[in-house]
Parts: sequence; structure tokens; C-alpha cells
Amino acid sequence: MMKYLQNIGRSLMLPVAVLPAAAILMGIGYWIDPEGWGAGSPIAAFLIKSGQSIIDNMSILFAVGVALGMSKDKDGSAALSGLVAYLVTTTLLSTESVAMLQGIEEADVNAAFGKIENQFIGIISGIVASIMYNRFSHVKLPDALAFFSGKRLVPIMSAVSMLLVSLVLFFAWPVIYSALVSFGNAISNLEYIGAGLYGFFNRLLIPTGLHHALNSVFWFDVAGINDIANFWAGKGEKGVTGMYQAGFFPVMMFGLPAAALAMYHSAKKEKKKDTASLMLAAGFASFFTGVTEPLEFAFMFVAPALYVTHAVLTGLSLGIAAFFHWTAGFGFSAGFVDFFLSSRLPLANSPYMLLVQGLVFAVIYYLLFRFLIAKFNLTTPGREDDSEEIIEDAVEEDTNAEGDKYAIMARKIYEGLGSDANVTAVDHCATRLRVDVKDMDTVDQKKIKSTGVPGINIVGQNSIQVIVGPQVQFVYDEVKKMRNK
Repeated sequence: MMKYLQNIGRSLMLPVAVLPAAAILMGIGYWIDPEGWGAGSPIAAFLIKSGQSIIDNMSILFAVGVALGMSKDKDGSAALSGLVAYLVTTTLLSTESVAMLQGIEEADVNAAFGKIENQFIGIISGIVASIMYNRFSHVKLPDALAFFSGKRLVPIMSAVSMLLVSLVLFFAWPVIYSALVSFGNAISNLEYIGAGLYGFFNRLLIPTGLHHALNSVFWFDVAGINDIANFWAGKGEKGVTGMYQAGFFPVMMFGLPAAALAMYHSAKKEKKKDTASLMLAAGFASFFTGVTEPLEFAFMFVAPALYVTHAVLTGLSLGIAAFFHWTAGFGFSAGFVDFFLSSRLPLANSPYMLLVQGLVFAVIYYLLFRFLIAKFNLTTPGREDDSEEIIEDAVEEDTNAEGDKYAIMARKIYEGLGSDANVTAVDHCATRLRVDVKDMDTVDQKKIKSTGVPGINIVGQNSIQVIVGPQVQFVYDEVKKMRNK
């Protein structure tokens, strides 16, 4: 079950990766016309509306993206089926349709059906479509119906399945919606304390990949909060809308890079050079793009106390930013790019105070990490015992090998995983290779780590994740070539 939920989280990264396009378009538009929001400039209006075309249809992107990501061979017919599934449900359960089914006026229809076009329904549609694809994409029908065999059958079965799902949702959605709204309201009613709690649990769930589920409640239109879309669309209350995003900027732009510096300074003298390359790359990724996993996984499992400290500090950062009503937003993550683009949005409120807060958090992160590492002798990168060092021939750079660095890295990782004899499936998300293996004991973790990856996460008896970073797709492509030979 855990693995399935993680796969959903991985699949969500595909549509989420589209958000930077909206952020760039709308961000530039608001920079051109920060007061008229397009009314004073045709160019600004063109850019803002272009970005809104993505933001306003995120539920469709979720349906298509999840269907594609969860299908066994990532085929386009799965994505089409996700769209079909979504359209069936949202049409059947629209306010107009429900009024007809119940024989009442539209004004009397439960308010939940007015919110049926949301990311939650998009995810459900994508999941159902992927199940139909995995089950029916190779089914052969009798000759008279042969045209509808295989992949052509998938959209049909998806539509039929969603009729049944819609029947269940007809009764269940009002209850689900009420529960989600109650949960969101319970947190949002706590104001800055609620924002802090959200930030804490957001980081705490990163190792499991289940933080996406929590994010969907606050960032998207699942419980009516819709913090990201509302912030970028200028809908909401200045200084309040964006409170579930703003506090991440001080952590990702300043706190985590400072933690990387602390780990570098805490490394053994003979290992500082290798540690520096890892910390510099991971710290820059966190600052510039807001991609934090390469850095977090570098200490998440070797020093869990540090990671809990990081989660607490993230919660404090969100709570402080919300308390002072400092807001900025992101389309992808809380890095410099999104901060720059969002700082002149209509609902951005004293965004540059987040930079001041970030400088303070940089000092806190650095001092706390240095103190905890020294006090408890934590084995952060560069502080491993000699007995834990990677064997020499694995560490040595394969400078004479053919191919680029990703091909070399992929070959070593795949060999460390046990190659074809042990690997049964390989996939990837935004930063991780997700691998199924026959025998975990066969996996050579030292060989994998010799490639310089930030970390390894064993998530089950036969499932392992290799944390590569934002360039994971290139490593995955090379691994896929080896598996296809």
C-alpha cells in the first residue's frame, strides 16, 4: 500500500512540473503590470491569461499526468483515458446534472458538487484510467470487435468504470468534501500555528513521499484553500493567501544551504574536498530552484535527529512568516526563481522580509547543525568511519570510460543494484530512481554511493530508491538503455 501511494506521489510530479511554465508567464505579466493585472498592458494580459490557462486546469493535468505515470509502460492511450475518466465524472456530477438527477433546483444542490472539478477528482480519474490500462491494454476481443481491442479498449473501459465511480461519489463526495473542508478549516483556523504545523508535517513526510497528499489539501483546490492558484490569480486576502508557501523560502533559499555549509565544515579534513562538491551542488539546487531532496537525503537517514530539527525549523519558518503576514508564492518550489517571479504579484506582501528572515534562519541552521553534529558525533557526509569508506576501485573516477557522466553513473548504479539478474523494475520521479529488486541483500550500497549520489532509501523488502537529484531523468534513460539490451 505504501509503495502504491508513493507511486501516486511520483506520478503527481509530472503535472506539477508544468507549474513553472505558468509561474514564469504570470510572474512576468505581473511584473509588467503589477497594479492593473493586465488591464493596463495587452502584453501583460496576454502573459497572465496564458499562465492562468494552466493554473485553472490543474485538475485535468492531474488526471492526465497520474494516468500516464501510473500506467505500466507510460503509453499515451493511458493519458487519453485519464482525460476521458475525468470528463465523465465531472459532467455527471456537475451541479446541473445533479439537479436533474435529484429533481431539484440548482440552487438547492449540495455545494460539494460545485467543486467537483478539482485535483482530488483528477487524481481518482488518473488512478482508475491507469488500472484500466494495465488490465485491458493487451486484451484481444473477438474478430467482430477487433477494432476495439488492446489500447483502444482502455478509454472505453475507463468511461464505464467511471460511471460506477461516479455513482459512489454521488453519495460519498459530499461526505469526503465536508471532511476535507473541516480538516483544512481546522488547520487554517489556527492561522499561523496551523501554517507552522503544516510546514512541520510537510518535511516529516518527505521520506515516505506522502507529503504530496498533504500538499494537495493546502496548495490545491481539494478543501477549498487552493493556496497556489489563488495566490497567482490574485484571488484572496493580501497577507493571508500564500501563507502555506511563504515560509518555505527562508528554509530552501537560506536555511538548507547554511546546513550544507555546516556539514562541510564538520567533515573530516581528508574528506572535505568530496564533501564540498556534494554540498555545493545540493545547496545551490536548494537555493536556486527549491529542489531540496538531494541535500535532505544526504543527512535524512544518517542523522535523523538533524532531519527532525530541520522539520521543526521549517514549521517555525512557516509560522513566523504567517504571523507577520509576509507572503510570496511559487509555481514549482520555494527557490530564487519563484521568489523573483512572485515578488510583485498582487497578493505578495512584504516579500523581501522573507529574505531577512532567511538570513536569520541561515545563522540558526548553521549553528544548530554544527552544534548537534559535534555534540552527538553524527555521521553526516564526510564524517564516516574509515570502516565505512567506499572501496577504492569504486570511488576512483572512471575517466577513461566511454560515454558521458550520466552513462558512467548509471552503469555503476545498475551494477550496484544487481543488474538484470536482480532488478525487476525501474522508474523515476523528480529526483529519485525507484527500483524493484528480487533480493535486497544483493544490492551493493557502497558501489551505488561511490557515484556521488546524495543517498539511498530502502522503502520495502524489494523496493529501493536512489536519490540522484534533478538530473535523474538522464540517469534513468541510461539505465533503461541497459535494460533494453
